[in-house]
Amino acid sequence: MRASERAYATLLDEIQSGALAPGTVLGEVEQSSRLGVSRTPLREALRRLASDGLVAQASARVTVVAGIDADDIGALFELRRALETEAARLAAQRGDRRVFTALAAEFTAIGTADADAYYALIARFDAAIDAAVDNAYLSGALRSVRTHLVRVRRMARDNPLRLSASAREHELIARAIGGGDPELAAHATHVHLHNALTTILEALTEDPS
Repeated sequence: MRASERAYATLLDEIQSGALAPGTVLGEVEQSSRLGVSRTPLREALRRLASDGLVAQASARVTVVAGIDADDIGALFELRRALETEAARLAAQRGDRRVFTALAAEFTAIGTADADAYYALIARFDAAIDAAVDNAYLSGALRSVRTHLVRVRRMARDNPLRLSASAREHELIARAIGGGDPELAAHATHVHLHNALTTILEALTEDPS
């Protein structure tokens, strides 16, 4: 892996996990030393993160981790709703029904005590959607949204009731796709996204930090 790719992957993971909090200053000298890369690959990594919308220039020489607030989350979910409902609809028309029937059974069986295992299943579900849709433009747009969504999802990780409800919602989406019902798949996705956004915004209200 090239030095710039290694620096990008590390910083991306730290931003998405919250290890690098919004507003954290990413000084070139400090980060180059910490990541074990020279300043040129670090700058390339920071440019990629800026293109992703994950870092911002606080001034000409100061790069910081971008914040994310209720307005940002609302805008993200507007785009997510448009993309994911259409993806679910297309997956029900084009996908291998057996794949989604099997995923539905996994959502039925999975517990949500282990959030990491649950989100690993979500990642496999997303990958199955992408494969079923078979549209590079749509999948590319979804990948961009998911880059930010990892940060947003952390706000619900400590809410076991929400994770349990989310598992049931994903089960319904998967069963609708597995049953070849495009409109039910799109509607179930819309309901899931409405519930997810409501929970996240409520968490922000309870904890403004």
